[in-house]
Amino acid sequence: MYVIDQQNDHRIEQRARMYRETYPAFAHWANGYGVIQHRDETQVRIFDLCQQLVCEGRFKQIDEVLEILSAADRLTSAAMWLVVHMTYSTKVDFSGSALDAEDFKANPQGHTGGSLNMVPAYVAYMVANRLEGITRSWLMGQGHCVAAIDAANVLLQNLYPEQAERYPLNDEGLSQLVKDFYSYAITDDGRPGVPLGSHVNPHTAGGLIEGGYLGFAELQYVHMPLPGERLVAFLSDGAFEEQRGSDWASRWWRAEDCGLVTPVMIANGRRIDQRSTMYQQGGLTWFYEHLEQNDFHPIAIDGRDPAAFIWGIFESEARLQACSAHIRAGKMCYPVKLPYLIAETEKGYGFYGAGTNAAHGTSLPGNPRSDAAARQLFNEHAARLFLPRTELTSAIEKITQHKADNRVPEKYHALGQRDVVLKLPTASPQCEKGQALSPMAAVDKRLCEWHLANPGVRVRIGNPDELRSNRMGQTLDLLKHRVLNPEDGVAESIQGAVITALNEEAVVSAALANKGGMNLVVSYEAFAMKMIGALRQEIIFARHQKELNRHPRWLSLPVIATSHLWENGKNEQSHQDSAFGEVLLGEMSDMARVVYPADANSAVACLDSCYQSQGQIWAMTIPKQEIISSFSPDQAQQLVDCGALTLEEDDRVDVQLVAMGAYQLQVCREVGERLREKSIGCRITYLLEPGRFRIPRDRDEQSFVSSPSQQALLFNDAIRLRVFVSHMRPEVLLGVCRPLDLGRDRCLAFGYRNRGGTLDTQGLLQANGCDAQSIVHVINHRLNGGRMHE
Repeated sequence: MYVIDQQNDHRIEQRARMYRETYPAFAHWANGYGVIQHRDETQVRIFDLCQQLVCEGRFKQIDEVLEILSAADRLTSAAMWLVVHMTYSTKVDFSGSALDAEDFKANPQGHTGGSLNMVPAYVAYMVANRLEGITRSWLMGQGHCVAAIDAANVLLQNLYPEQAERYPLNDEGLSQLVKDFYSYAITDDGRPGVPLGSHVNPHTAGGLIEGGYLGFAELQYVHMPLPGERLVAFLSDGAFEEQRGSDWASRWWRAEDCGLVTPVMIANGRRIDQRSTMYQQGGLTWFYEHLEQNDFHPIAIDGRDPAAFIWGIFESEARLQACSAHIRAGKMCYPVKLPYLIAETEKGYGFYGAGTNAAHGTSLPGNPRSDAAARQLFNEHAARLFLPRTELTSAIEKITQHKADNRVPEKYHALGQRDVVLKLPTASPQCEKGQALSPMAAVDKRLCEWHLANPGVRVRIGNPDELRSNRMGQTLDLLKHRVLNPEDGVAESIQGAVITALNEEAVVSAALANKGGMNLVVSYEAFAMKMIGALRQEIIFARHQKELNRHPRWLSLPVIATSHLWENGKNEQSHQDSAFGEVLLGEMSDMARVVYPADANSAVACLDSCYQSQGQIWAMTIPKQEIISSFSPDQAQQLVDCGALTLEEDDRVDVQLVAMGAYQLQVCREVGERLREKSIGCRITYLLEPGRFRIPRDRDEQSFVSSPSQQALLFNDAIRLRVFVSHMRPEVLLGVCRPLDLGRDRCLAFGYRNRGGTLDTQGLLQANGCDAQSIVHVINHRLNGGRMHE
């Protein structure tokens, strides 16, 4: 067991007894409240913390601190009481009276056990802020435990306006809260009908991520706070087995550009219906050894006790601050052993069924609405958590002293209030039309210009592998790989901004986490698919914030897929996949900007537009080989503004060739030449952003897509045939761009049809029927009245 000063249990017991006998107020607190009990080791730790706060002048005497700690016990009990009501009941009664059958839900739902375990942790976070007079940020990886957050927030009235209006702190307001939880209410326009969800969402005051994709909080927390900021990250032992990379946190943390982080694992030992892998491999003893081997300092605390969490937060930050001071003084070197709290508890502690598989969801043996025995169990176990209204009011007043402390409420903590705006580089991007240049090399140069124009903005470059091979050499030389032991003659630095790990989830998470800075991610197109879960969670959360008129203001993130399908012929078909952009086109197009730059100027124009926007993910599929520039800088900007641009047009147009992709544009030009030899007039249009030409799915997307007049200018339907030649699978493109489809007889679409292997670019085009000869043959047949088998 990891305990303060590594003292043995006997000495701890002696010290705790002495404090209880010497200080009556301490003895009163030490007795705990309801199911909240304070172990001897926690009592010793808390007494030392009380003395520290008094010595620092934060409080005049220990009794003041103990009153706040007693309030934490009571608020924890009340919030746990409210959590079980959220799962089971439709009524909250501040008198504490037993509930009748009609007061229970017909279909109780909730991740009750995990939520109960989260209550003391989140309450402790709140109280630690009160004790120190600062507002830390918080993050919760297990988003399904949102009932804990909502319950505590409602009791403390730490709410956004829509929840504050609906859930006042009275019987009616709390009854409305429990009715809304898993009510499945829906509005006429198909949106959730209540400001409450089953996971963390933009209604959750202070919430940052949904946490529906377990494991991403573990990858992100170390990259989140800027210097001077503090973050408490609540993590799950079940999620520990979900994603690779959480044990690399100390590899990335630097005092010079990272704030204080306190990871807190809620170690309750269970997944949904089975013990977690950690417990099967040897339990917490095994996990302590694992953490130590990966440069963490594990600290065990009692996960049932808010006081233990409070002490742990203070202890963790003190250790990390001490390490930072030693680093600055040259007395330590990286990696710093990051303190890591392990909150030992049992799933669903505080209510019936704790520690069982059933504790994950609804732990009672039946539904209290129809089962008298289950109803009796609910009332019996809820009564142990009940807090009279007068005591609750007193506890809340002890904790909610934000005005006196001159600090912002937790709902407005720093990480949730990002607003990043960059200065434009003085140098203008220049690539002559007709010049051969790698689009990725142009992006590389432009990124360096953006960074040099904004030197005070923290940078994270997510790199799974081969940044230099992907033509980002200038970026690598300027920003360097972040490593612990730089190798001579290699672009490596202890303070490097390039987060390199052969793990797509880890590196994209570094960029997603750095919402106070500037970011970019580069990956092979085929393997960028591994990033989709992390990106989708971010896109959805940001979109929901926008719908609530709380627009996310972090700098938009470019995620570049290069070494792409049509350039990866030397590898097998596993490297040849266009699904990255296709999948993201399923998200709302005003948030997920899926673009296919054709040359250097259009690639740079996309990057510039990305860095001048906020709250969006820009998925850019960009060639890395040298490409003849088809657009001037002005044309490239027009292309980004409109989503498409016509490059060539004959006096009489029979066929419109619509290219999407650099190599597809080359093919279209060759097809145009061959058609003109047969006196068939052509228009060649480049399609950069397919999502601009879709049927909008709601009002926000309606304001984003191309206007009917603009669309008519670019895609005049008075032609015999429209032909799409696409980087992606043609069926996906036609589905997205449905308004541009002239029907089976007047529209053809070519693209990736899952043919590949060890082929060059021309071979890949030919294998997929996307080469000029194949396309001309099909066009001629169609114009002559034939219909090919498609």
